[in-house]
Amino acid sequence: MNKVFEVGIDEVGRGAIFGPVFAAAVVLTEKNKFILKQFGVTDSKKLTLKKRKFLLPKILLLSSDYGIGQSSAKEIDKFGIRFATELSKIRALKKLKEKPYELKIDGPLLLRPWNGIQKNIISGDSKFISIASASIVAKVSRDNLMERLEKKYPGYMIFKNKGYGTREHLSLIKKNGITKLHRKSFLKKSNLI
Repeated sequence: MNKVFEVGIDEVGRGAIFGPVFAAAVVLTEKNKFILKQFGVTDSKKLTLKKRKFLLPKILLLSSDYGIGQSSAKEIDKFGIRFATELSKIRALKKLKEKPYELKIDGPLLLRPWNGIQKNIISGDSKFISIASASIVAKVSRDNLMERLEKKYPGYMIFKNKGYGTREHLSLIKKNGITKLHRKSFLKKSNLI
């Protein structure tokens, strides 16, 4: 357990209606946090697709360690989004070589299954480079998966909507039906099933 590193964790795809929720944990030294800040690392939602794809290899190269985890649409439907999101975070953390001394988590929700020190930071992806880096790793990883799933599930514009419930995506579900990767628990709320 090393106190010198900052370990940030964030998830992406929590509000989507298709596909898994992804989480990433990124471990950074003070020096590499500074370097990544100079490259323009910030909250992934504030960056263009091109900028995120430019930053990803730099984050992976400069991180002391990182892990990516996911939880499937089936798990989301079975356990609910909060528990499934926690599962994806725990899976990301289990891929790290060492258990972090302290976690910096984006948002107000505690990671309930984690029995270590954790700090919840509202808008943490704008305040901590480790969380911003985790948000970029999770976002690019999930977006890449969505682009691959487009080939398997054509007719839903997944490459464009990334699995989120856009008006266009919802109308394509009405036209083409739901797939096994659509989150049925989310679609019930939209009265689509």
